[in-house]
Amino acid sequence: MADRRQSKRNRAVGAIVAAAAILSAWAILHATGSAAIAAGFGGTIVCAAALLLLFRQLYPPAADTNAQSVDWSLVREAAEQGGTAIAITDRQGRLVCTNDAHDRMFGGPAAPPGLPVDGAGVNALTAAGRSAWRDGDAHAAGIRRDGRVLDVDIVRAGAAQDCLIWRFSAASGSAARFDPSEVIDGVWGDRMGEAGVMLALIGSEGRVRAANRPMIKRATGRVEAPIAGRDLASLLSSDSHGQTRFKLEGPLGTPLRLFTIPVETEVENGPQLVALIDDDSLRAGEGADVPLQKLLAMLPLGLALADRDGRFLYMNQAFVRAANVAAGSTPVYPGDLVIRDDKTAVADAVRRFASGQSSSGDLSVRLRDRPDEPVALTMAGARGLGEAAVLLSLKDNTEESRLKREVAQATKMQAVGQLAGGVAHDFNNILTAIIGHCDLMLMRHTPGDSDYDDITQIRINSNRAAGLTRQLLAFSRQQTLRPQILQLPDVIAEVSHLLQRLLGETVTLSVNHGRALGSVRADPGQLEQVIVNLAVNARDAMPNGGTVTLQTYAVSAADVRKLGSDIMPVADYTALRLSDAGTGIPPEILSKVFEPFFTTKEVGKGTGLGLSTVYGIVKQSNGFIFADSKEGVGTSFVIYLPVHKAEELAPVDAPVRVEKPADLWGHGTVLVVEDEDMVRTVAERALTRHGYTVLTASHGEEALEILGQGTPIDLLISDVVMPTMDGPTLVRHARERFPDLPILFMSGYAEEQLRKSIQIDRVAFLPKPFSVKQLAEAARDALAGRSASAS
Repeated sequence: MADRRQSKRNRAVGAIVAAAAILSAWAILHATGSAAIAAGFGGTIVCAAALLLLFRQLYPPAADTNAQSVDWSLVREAAEQGGTAIAITDRQGRLVCTNDAHDRMFGGPAAPPGLPVDGAGVNALTAAGRSAWRDGDAHAAGIRRDGRVLDVDIVRAGAAQDCLIWRFSAASGSAARFDPSEVIDGVWGDRMGEAGVMLALIGSEGRVRAANRPMIKRATGRVEAPIAGRDLASLLSSDSHGQTRFKLEGPLGTPLRLFTIPVETEVENGPQLVALIDDDSLRAGEGADVPLQKLLAMLPLGLALADRDGRFLYMNQAFVRAANVAAGSTPVYPGDLVIRDDKTAVADAVRRFASGQSSSGDLSVRLRDRPDEPVALTMAGARGLGEAAVLLSLKDNTEESRLKREVAQATKMQAVGQLAGGVAHDFNNILTAIIGHCDLMLMRHTPGDSDYDDITQIRINSNRAAGLTRQLLAFSRQQTLRPQILQLPDVIAEVSHLLQRLLGETVTLSVNHGRALGSVRADPGQLEQVIVNLAVNARDAMPNGGTVTLQTYAVSAADVRKLGSDIMPVADYTALRLSDAGTGIPPEILSKVFEPFFTTKEVGKGTGLGLSTVYGIVKQSNGFIFADSKEGVGTSFVIYLPVHKAEELAPVDAPVRVEKPADLWGHGTVLVVEDEDMVRTVAERALTRHGYTVLTASHGEEALEILGQGTPIDLLISDVVMPTMDGPTLVRHARERFPDLPILFMSGYAEEQLRKSIQIDRVAFLPKPFSVKQLAEAARDALAGRSASAS
């Protein structure tokens, strides 16, 4: 096709050149009269034209690329100059370009006919687009978008006629639609905010479509926070007086006045423009005095005002904290703050003070969220304060209540500890007799006898009971400890193999040690018991398995200050944390976990002494233990042991090493002083069977009479706590006459506690309950020590 057009164009050019050559030759012939000159000139013209045509065929002109490409940004900028919404699509229906008016009208760039309009509108746009491609232009009317009626004009355009231009405008006869987003999102929205007006565009469903910056900041707390799509009602709250506030600002926020402006008056339930402004005249409530409220807001006391009907007019921030009023849930009456049983008393008191009683009075009430802690609600009649008739005062005693609970808990633990220590002491006497008689009976029986197994079983159960008494003594911090200077990682390494067996296959043990750990002074055996008890509890808290984590780390004095603990002295500590990923401990139970005999396990699966024993051992080691737990997340126990500071000790003579004979047989006269008949009998029979001559006394005065008879005594074995005269007093009198007399104390109390109170040199100690063998060993060692010192 193009070649045929070019051929026609060449023939036309040739004809024109030939005619020009003939006319030029005729004119020259007529002017000069020379045929040769005329023929030469005409031939020259023909040759020049032929050469020019040949050159254009060999070297055609380059295509004008600038005429073929389109700068769509320039086109879009030109389209922005008018107020019409414009979109351009190509032959494949793809969107080429839109202007801002189109994007605002349809909520963003969208290619016609697939616009967010009703179904009939989409069909009308589709048909109009086909007509435009066929006829070059088309028109469609009655397109409905968000309550407004639109007309559209479509024109086919472009160098190759391969684009459609869609122009949308308001339907003829309808008013131009106001676009609120232009006001809200632009400079005018900021200026309205500076004037104190907060704007929001709300759709028919009640959700925010757009808002100016002051509105976003007051409603969410941040200018950059997303607000589009949020329900406007969820951002506001209303109190009993019908006052509206931002929920984020709480009951003490500034009340708001709301104005709604329908965007489309002819459309029902269409979008609305909401304007909010602060109304300071409503801040203090109906008829309340604003300066008075400002004064109450400055005071640190929890103060509130109520009217004659008992309704709250105002609450300052301290009152809100003390009453634990949640944001957005402002109470109507003071009775709404307390439990049901106290509502009537509070309502009567408010009515009485509002009716004329001007003096103040206190009322003990229980708040709804803290029903176990009575608080004092003070009321006084108010006069001359507008609608305010009653002044209420509520003290925030959260910290005071916490301290009271801690003191009560410490007092209770101390009382229970004293009781446990006394019970353990008496019980140890009984166990001493049982175990001793079992040992004496086993001396007369051999394995295989009919009674041997029964006696052995009695002894085993007695030893189990003795273990319970040791736990009681540990809880009461009256257990005998053998403290050493040690490192916590070494203790954990010693007990880790035992822990692996105790935890089982479903529980993994993870151990992490920190750096620069200070040494501590504690009993390694008791620390191992602490770790084992905590690990077993962690295992039981993870029935489906999990990980138990042991972690050690250093805690400096600065770290202790940051903790803000009221009971831990500021010093350097070495911490041990044991964590699990178990079921967790509820908050109401967490404060009771260290109490003796308190357990959450099933009946028969726990004595309730595990954590109480841990608590006693840690406290007796001058340490501290804290528990933290979240239900469904896990529990962690943290033990803080003070770092041991090395002290220079005075040089002492090397102790004399005494070789202990393997044979328990002995000789000499032993005086046993014990007020419990059963223990005294066991000790007498046990020592007699090992070759000693035994004298007995039931109290200290009787023992002094025996010592005064002149009978040589090789060893004095005495109980510590006895009626009439206790053991230490007896020993002091005995040492006056026999300075070198060996002394062996036996008691159910802790050795450390006794040594602090006894203050007597060269005494040995035998804790109850003891077996016949342990008694014989202690007597042998005491006599061996005398022999060594004499030599």
